[in-house]
Amino acid sequence: MEEHFYQCPHCWEQVSVLVDVSQSSQTYIEDCEVCCNPIQFYIQCSGQVLQTLDAQSIEQ
Repeated sequence: MEEHFYQCPHCWEQVSVLVDVSQSSQTYIEDCEVCCNPIQFYIQCSGQVLQTLDAQSIEQ
């Protein structure tokens, strides 16, 4: 697990998330630690290195 930072699409704060870099492709939903709104994460890793981390808002 590695710590990476993203900008929340709801409150625009910089927030950290733990990423399992042993998995090549991940999609999951997690609440922002700051504003508690749901965020959809799309993560791509290659050779245990993070390639992309996309955090998109989930409209409520």
